[in-house]
Amino acid sequence: MSKRVIISGGGTGGHIYPAIAIANALKEIEPGIEILFVGALGKMEMEKVPRAGYEIVGLPIVGIKREISMDNLAFPFKLTNSLWKARSVIKDFRPDVAVGVGGFASGPLLMIASLLGIPTLIQEQNSYAGITNKLLAKRASKICVAYPGMEAFFPKEKLRLFGNPVRSDIVDVTSKRQEALSYFGFQEDKKTLFVMGGSLGAKSINESLNAGIANLVDAGYQVLWQTGKGFISTAQTTVSGLKSSSAKAFEFIYEMDLAYAVADVVVSRAGALSVSELCLAIKPSILVPFPFASEDHQTKNAMNLVQQDAAIFIKDSNAAEELIPAALNLLEDQKRQDILKLNIQKLAKPTAAYDIAAEVLKLVK
Repeated sequence: MSKRVIISGGGTGGHIYPAIAIANALKEIEPGIEILFVGALGKMEMEKVPRAGYEIVGLPIVGIKREISMDNLAFPFKLTNSLWKARSVIKDFRPDVAVGVGGFASGPLLMIASLLGIPTLIQEQNSYAGITNKLLAKRASKICVAYPGMEAFFPKEKLRLFGNPVRSDIVDVTSKRQEALSYFGFQEDKKTLFVMGGSLGAKSINESLNAGIANLVDAGYQVLWQTGKGFISTAQTTVSGLKSSSAKAFEFIYEMDLAYAVADVVVSRAGALSVSELCLAIKPSILVPFPFASEDHQTKNAMNLVQQDAAIFIKDSNAAEELIPAALNLLEDQKRQDILKLNIQKLAKPTAAYDIAAEVLKLVK
């Protein structure tokens, strides 16, 4: 009888893509394994996971808003409904192991799985543990983390330090540079700045680039700009008004391996997935953490690199004044790029997805 694994969580690409990477590694190690995803209805995993080739079931779970909101009145009812739905899904699928990657759906699913005696594994991407994972930790069988020092949040005996799982196509992007230049229509003799704000976009980064992109293009650089849904029309208007065709704007980039391959310097938020990908892709980076992430975990992720001289840090509130000058300085300074590349490469953990998958399989009774 084939082994069965449920993977739950989502809400952002930072939760979804590690989950998919773990699923892909499980399939490689155990080709006959059956995998079911459980996400939150209306969230991006309901579209991204099927695109990756996996079945997903949605729970009606939502988060509690930090400000006073009428939506919070519905939370107890949606949580109860989600717990019952999670129980039904588990009873039908009969998993050997349940994996939670963070996000709304992982709470109800892992709680019910542990109550039913199913081994559970948590994958915590950030250097500061999320509330859901901290609540689930007591009942978890194993907790896989990306940063040292996580015994501050979790029982030490359950911890496994593996790094964050990322897509295998991010490894060795250098060999794809010619393909990437052709794909994006860029020139080989010009350096390229890749600007990304995560799956949902980044307001301060987008606005700073929108104001200063002409300076980058006039200085002879190319710009690949991933805007997120809310800013794409503004970005396309700005790009179309430039004298040169050296800038390209996209709402979302699925071919992230090619985006990294074409990039000489990257500007990014400091979500756990983005940081892990930058380490693997070995890219000189300017990090602008999202300041309202829970427990300010993006700043903590960024500082983990900055303290090892593996990235440049710009505070979100300073982006308008500092981001474009910092990008121009780094693009011009090859020696600084080489130092950042050398140091960020030391932090890469290319086998994380397979290490976590192996740990999942160990829990099968």
